[in-house]
Amino acid sequence: MSAPDTRPIVAITMGDASGIGPEIIMKALARHEVYDLCRPLVVGDANRLREAGAITGAGLEVAARPSPAEARFTPGTVDCIDLGLIPPGHPWGQLSALSGEGAFRFIERATRLVEAGEADAICTAPLSKEALHAAGHKYPGHTELLAHLTGTPEVSMMLVAPRLRVIHVTTHIGLVDAIRKIEPALVRRVIARGRATLRKSGIAEPRIGVCGINPHAGENGLFGHGEEAEKIIPAVRACQAEGWKVEGPLPADTLFYRAARGDFDLVVAMYHDQGHAPVKVMGLEAGVNITVGLPVVRTSVDHGTAFDIAGKGLADEGSLIEALRQAAELAPGRERAGGRADPPSHQ
Repeated sequence: MSAPDTRPIVAITMGDASGIGPEIIMKALARHEVYDLCRPLVVGDANRLREAGAITGAGLEVAARPSPAEARFTPGTVDCIDLGLIPPGHPWGQLSALSGEGAFRFIERATRLVEAGEADAICTAPLSKEALHAAGHKYPGHTELLAHLTGTPEVSMMLVAPRLRVIHVTTHIGLVDAIRKIEPALVRRVIARGRATLRKSGIAEPRIGVCGINPHAGENGLFGHGEEAEKIIPAVRACQAEGWKVEGPLPADTLFYRAARGDFDLVVAMYHDQGHAPVKVMGLEAGVNITVGLPVVRTSVDHGTAFDIAGKGLADEGSLIEALRQAAELAPGRERAGGRADPPSHQ
C-alpha cells in the first residue's frame, strides 16, 4: 500500500482572464519543482488556459476536472476545475466585465473548496479591481472579497519579498482616511496577527518594528499633530507588556533599511504605499501577498494584471511560484487517508 500524499492541494485561481494570470499559471506549472511543493489545482477556465499555453509554448495539456478528487496532479497535465465562463477568443489586455465576473467566480469556488476540506490553501493570480466593479462586485480587491466570502470581520495584508516582510494597518483607502482609521486597538490587532503568522512559519519570537505615520515618526511632536503618541505608542506598549519583541514607532525611512539588513523579522506599515513601495523595490518579481486573519490560507502574486503585455507570452512567473511556495508552507496538515487532520486556522 502506497504512503498517503502529504503535499497540500493548492487551489490556484486564474484571476482576470484578460490579464497575464493564465499565462503565468501555465509557465509556473511547466516547472516540475512546483509539484515537489504542492498539488496544484487551477480554478478557472480550461480553454483559456489552453490558449495561454499555446501563447507561452508551455507544452502542457489541460484536463478539466469536475472536482479535486478526480485530479491527477502529475507534471505535464494541468488539472483545472473548469467553470466554463470565458468564450473562445476572448480579447487579451482589455478591461472586461466578463473577466471581472470570472475572477469573482473563480475565487468564490476556491474558497468553498478549502472550506469543504477539498483543498488546503488558495493562491491567486491577479484580478482587475475595475473589471470586478464593472461586473457588479464592489470590493477594493482580493483581500476584502475573501473577507466577505469567509465572513471574516477584519484581515490584514502581509507582503513578503526577499529580505523583507511587511504587514499593513490600512490598505485600500485614501491617505487622509487611513490616518483617521488608525487607532491603538487596530494597530495592536495587526501586530498580533503578524506575530502569530510568523510564529506558525517557524520564527519562535519575531522581532517587529512599527512605523510611525509622520516623517521621523513625529520626532516627539515636532511633525504632525501627535498621531504617534495617540495612535501607535499605546499599542506598542501593550504588546511589550505581553513580552513581545516590538519596537516603535520608528521612522519608516530607516526602519525598512534596518529590516532588510536583518534587524527585524516584520515591519508594521501604517498605510498602503508606506509598505508597498519598499517591498516592490526589494523584489517585485518575487514578491508575495499573504492575507492574514482568514480561516483559509491565501497567498497571491504581488503584481497586477499587466494588460499591456497580456497575451504576448512575456509575463514572468517568478512571483506566482514563490506564492505557491508560501501557500504550501502555510497550509495546515492533512491526513490523506481520513480527510483533514485539523480545520484551517490561519490567524
